Amino acid sequence: MPGRFFLTREVAGITDPPRRNIAPGQEVITLTTDGAQHMRWGLIPVGRVNARGRPVMETIVNARSETVFDKSAFADVKRAVVPVDGWYEWTGEKRRKQPWRISRKDQEMLYFAAIYDVWGGPGGVQIAQVATITCAPSADVRDIHHRMGVILDFDQIDQWFDCDEAVAKAMLQPYPDGRLTVEKADDVDWQAA
Repeated sequence: MPGRFFLTREVAGITDPPRRNIAPGQEVITLTTDGAQHMRWGLIPVGRVNARGRPVMETIVNARSETVFDKSAFADVKRAVVPVDGWYEWTGEKRRKQPWRISRKDQEMLYFAAIYDVWGGPGGVQIAQVATITCAPSADVRDIHHRMGVILDFDQIDQWFDCDEAVAKAMLQPYPDGRLTVEKADDVDWQAA
């Protein structure tokens, strides 16, 4: 969808310790037209209010490709890319869920299409925040989840940043079949997040 990420290598000159279990709410390296920076994974939509007019503080980790350009919750966000080695999904019943690790077959980095903005909190705090964009799954992950992140090839990143909305919408497609590998992830410490 993605549910959690892993990243074990340097990205755009940023060297973090290897992270095998990156959870929503934690910082992820994010690429923008201004370069690479850390952002909080999870977006509190700017200006979103409930029926009583109070701010909605619910975090959006993944935005649906079908509505990301239409919902008022995403008005004025900018485009970004989240580079990772891969992500995790789960199947099965509660307390017996099987974790799965998904990455590229060629072991190259994955680049998730994303949106970002800066949330202004109480006391003037400013938090850069990002949400990945999801779409229908490719055949590689269809058996374990009904959604997957929109994955861009490296040579599509600049286009994603600069293209008009119609071209960007056309880019929000499942990754081509046969390019991802899915394996059991029983070796990950899920408490380490």
